[in-house]
Amino acid sequence: MSDMLAEEAEPQRASSLLQTLTVATLVQIVATASVLVLTAIAPLVALDLGIGAHWIGYQISLIYASGMISSAVAGTLVQRFGPVRIEQAALGCFSFGCIGIATAMIGLIVIGSLLIGIGYGLNNPAASEMLSRVTPPARRNIVFSLKQSGVPLGGILASFLFPYLSARLGWHTALLVGAALPFLVSLLMMATHAAEPVARRTPTSFRRGFLDEQTIIWRSPKLRALSALGFAYSAMQLSISAFAVVTLVHDAGWSVLAAGSVAAAMQFAGAFGRIFWGVVADRIGGGFLTLALLGLLSGLGYAGLFWLPDMSAIAQIALFVAMGGVSIGWNGVLLAEVARNAPDTRVGAITGGVLVYTFIGVIVGPSSFAMLYALIGHYGASFLTFSLFGFSGMLLAWQAHRASN
Repeated sequence: MSDMLAEEAEPQRASSLLQTLTVATLVQIVATASVLVLTAIAPLVALDLGIGAHWIGYQISLIYASGMISSAVAGTLVQRFGPVRIEQAALGCFSFGCIGIATAMIGLIVIGSLLIGIGYGLNNPAASEMLSRVTPPARRNIVFSLKQSGVPLGGILASFLFPYLSARLGWHTALLVGAALPFLVSLLMMATHAAEPVARRTPTSFRRGFLDEQTIIWRSPKLRALSALGFAYSAMQLSISAFAVVTLVHDAGWSVLAAGSVAAAMQFAGAFGRIFWGVVADRIGGGFLTLALLGLLSGLGYAGLFWLPDMSAIAQIALFVAMGGVSIGWNGVLLAEVARNAPDTRVGAITGGVLVYTFIGVIVGPSSFAMLYALIGHYGASFLTFSLFGFSGMLLAWQAHRASN
């Protein structure tokens, strides 16, 4: 009995901010790379499987659909097992998912895609819980934004690493390398977070946990606003990411290779933008104010794409790069604001609940854009219509900012 009391009295080491931020960012990089691994080598895989490369669109939708479901229950899992174990489970999902895809068997590719989606949905709630424990309030926006810079960095990693490995080792081996990366990050997490304290809470059912989280969100005007902003801004982000190349080729007459280079530059700008806007939010002391500015700039940029064919090549590049910094740069500020407004003991759970709406935006945005283009027949006009998401987000975030002052 005395041994037990002594064990309870012994303080547990918590990892430092630098350790936690480094690990969380690495997890985000490999998470995004796992999601996009097949998109980077789709023509090679499609040729081996004897299917059209356009089927990759269904695979991405499958990943995000399963991610939405796992995000809805991630809060309950984080409460039961702690954020570190859930992050390790997510990394395991990425590894086994890549292995499943590497088999080149359609059934296992589907299962592997579902596993990657599950891991992706678990990642942010667990990471937010970890970061919220060690981040000073005055540095919350920049810390969360640094972590979220792993999303475009993961996209860049997937775009360059997997085609390179596929050309030299074959795409099956390239995917096995992709499976090894999450495993290595998991080993690093074991070394840095082995003694991370776990808050013991009474277990709850997934249904009860989900309903509790959504009740908290819908009773809070700020969390409701953040959910709506996540939906609107993710729909814009995924739409410009999905249609940048085809818009430059179709509307502006670029070659596919040149347009792809602009899209890569747009992703680089997104990584810089996430850090930049985190610094801005901390400096001006307003996450909602920053989100309002991002909505305004995104709306203006989307509207400007209507006149893309009339611009010079330099102006076209500048517009897409600027849109990368803005429309891809919002995530860290939003997650930091969710952590700020969530109950102290429910940061991971509420993050998962809010991200359900972000996943819905990811799923709905590109498909709605495609349907809109089918009706209008003009990419610029479709972007102009989607600018309403940005302007609506600006008004919503501004109202939330005014209400908090």
